[in-house]
Amino acid sequence: MLAAYAARLDHDDPISALEVGERPAPGPREHWTTVDVRAAAVNHHDLWALRGVGLSPKALPMILGTDAAGVAPDGSDVVVHGVIGADGHGVGPDEPTTLLSERHPGTLAEQVAVPTANLVPKPAELSFEEAACLPTAWLTAYRMLFVAADLSPGDRVLVQGAGGGLTSAAITLGAAAGLEVYATSRSEAKRARALELGAAAVFEPGARLPARVDAVVESVGRATWKHSVSSVRAGGTIALCGLTSGDPEPAELTRVFYQQVRIQGVTMGERADLAALLRFVARTGVRPVIDRVLPLAEARAGLARVWSGEHFGKVVLTP
Repeated sequence: MLAAYAARLDHDDPISALEVGERPAPGPREHWTTVDVRAAAVNHHDLWALRGVGLSPKALPMILGTDAAGVAPDGSDVVVHGVIGADGHGVGPDEPTTLLSERHPGTLAEQVAVPTANLVPKPAELSFEEAACLPTAWLTAYRMLFVAADLSPGDRVLVQGAGGGLTSAAITLGAAAGLEVYATSRSEAKRARALELGAAAVFEPGARLPARVDAVVESVGRATWKHSVSSVRAGGTIALCGLTSGDPEPAELTRVFYQQVRIQGVTMGERADLAALLRFVARTGVRPVIDRVLPLAEARAGLARVWSGEHFGKVVLTP
């Protein structure tokens, strides 16, 4: 079957480590189901894997991808929850929790095998391309806003670095849930797009906000961390899911403990969160922002688009 996979690891030039070609199709496995992939989304996780973060050289070659929507053998339309081992379904009791493409082949392929318990019905209201955007970036954003930060309508949130799949999801979901959303970006065009998604106000990175926020959606790290810590109210939450610009130096720990700021790490979400997210988007009518849809054969161009940082929303691949 056709697949996009890490053939090697390259920290400085991850795109060069990606190959698109034939890989063995999944074989039968008890308590697992093989899904015919109709659409799969690209994530920063794929780029980090190509750089050797979370992916061992011993696991190569490894099919990339954590997001997919497709068709199960019984003909039902499903969305794949890419967290393996969190509840023990389909794996041994001692297997650590991982994401697809770390220990088990991922979704950037014509087929993917996952524990049967990891399949969630796809709402008829969503296309395969839209549904494929949700299990990683959108699920993480959902959990950051409504579980980690426990925000309610009327609360105020800062989304750092508008433009990527996760941040566009946080803006869209937050606005749909009645939050007052602030967003930052270096790009004037991306700030304008954030307003179109429902942000109440947009700012250049590091700008002083009109008021301190109840929570911060932080995925950038070093470049925005000081601003995040200074922008959250006393007793507020910084929900952290990534460090695309590296670890912050310094960590601003004095303000963190003095203002009793809570820092909550988030990695995707539980299967129940994905089901709740699917209901949310189906009922509210909000949809993921898709930067572009490319055939799987052009996976290199898709990952290069995300690596460049020029995308707004999700890049989706279709076999």
